[in-house]
Amino acid sequence: MVPLEIADGVAGSIDSSSTQIHYRLYKKRFVGATALCLLNCMGGMNWLWFSAISLDTANAFGLSVTKVNWLSNVVNVVYLPLSLLLPWIVRTSGLRRSFLLAAVALVLASWLRFAGTAQSLSPGSAYALLFIGQFLTGVSQPFYQVLAPKYSELWFGLQGRVTATMIISLSGALAQLLSPAFGSPRFSVLILGIITTVAAFAALLLDDKPPSPPTFAGSKTPPPVMETFRSALGLAHPEEKDRAMTFQERLDFGILTWGFGVLVGVLSAFTILVAQVYGPYGYNSDTSGMLGAAVFIAGLVGAIITAPLFDRVLTNHLALTLQVVIPIIGAAWLGLAWAVKAHGLVPSYVVLVIAGIGSFMLLPVALELGCEVTLSNDLRASETANPPLNLNKQLILQGAFAISLAPPVFFIKGKQVRREMDERERLRNEARVANAEATTP
Repeated sequence: MVPLEIADGVAGSIDSSSTQIHYRLYKKRFVGATALCLLNCMGGMNWLWFSAISLDTANAFGLSVTKVNWLSNVVNVVYLPLSLLLPWIVRTSGLRRSFLLAAVALVLASWLRFAGTAQSLSPGSAYALLFIGQFLTGVSQPFYQVLAPKYSELWFGLQGRVTATMIISLSGALAQLLSPAFGSPRFSVLILGIITTVAAFAALLLDDKPPSPPTFAGSKTPPPVMETFRSALGLAHPEEKDRAMTFQERLDFGILTWGFGVLVGVLSAFTILVAQVYGPYGYNSDTSGMLGAAVFIAGLVGAIITAPLFDRVLTNHLALTLQVVIPIIGAAWLGLAWAVKAHGLVPSYVVLVIAGIGSFMLLPVALELGCEVTLSNDLRASETANPPLNLNKQLILQGAFAISLAPPVFFIKGKQVRREMDERERLRNEARVANAEATTP
């Protein structure tokens, strides 16, 4: 057995009498991660571009606020079923082609939306083009979010996977901040199209996988998606029993799916309706955009701080982290219903910062389990309410959903089989290298 070359601080070895072992980290992983960050940022901007300026968009295009909301909601509707197809798409086309497909869809979406801004179009025709553009945005969005953990597994080592997933998946935080900054909604759509088209070329920097895997898990081919579904439902075929989920793993999977689905749904509902939440209290689109951005920016800062801790310190305590943080997040989202009605914006900023930090620090832990939830717009108050057409009932409902996650999360055991497998293989590999060096003259 002879030592292999060292690449970026990681060594492997070759056993001449058995299977080749060759784990490496490549510096090109940072190029791909940067490209994915940029593409995911563009996807987030295209998805939520109209949420902070929903009232202005409704006035500019002669549409109802409900129709404008559906420009964001349609992305959620497309997101979930397409996410279920992603494993098959990646297995048949590879990561690189999948990312290129998503980039093309995003560019087409941008210019279809711009075509819908023509002054000569009727409100119905303009809305049709805007809606189709947002539908195509929904096609591209899951590629960059759902596949972020897969890219991290294929390119990053044990002490960088969670951090890489966090940076890639949470890079869309500028969406709420930028759209009110470009004047009229029609002009802002043109700016968005130009930015998206230029950024789409970053997809050319992505590769399927490195020549040698970074870890044992990164070297393994994932099972077919139907096998995973059968395992999650406890319906594994006899030949799959040895790799099927245990009852505790299925319970964890179910709780995490529901829990992260609710949290992502609550976050999605707030960001889509933020202008309508604060509009009745006299706040304009710029303020609504800043409030929406506060959730994302605070979440990014919190995630940047905590992701390295998950990689290096809290590696074996993810379940405990969920049990501590989720009740705090639920209380924050429920408290927003009262913070909005308070005088001034300070209570809202405090609550949103807490909710953002908690939600975003947990999102990279199980991003692939999240599903998008669309909440109803029928909870708007009447025109005689104080203030008219407020969404206080909406805030109470989404807060109640969030706080309902606190009891079931304590049943999660959270055994990290993949990390344990990687750790065992790393120690075994280090022992082989040490033995080879000891026996080499």
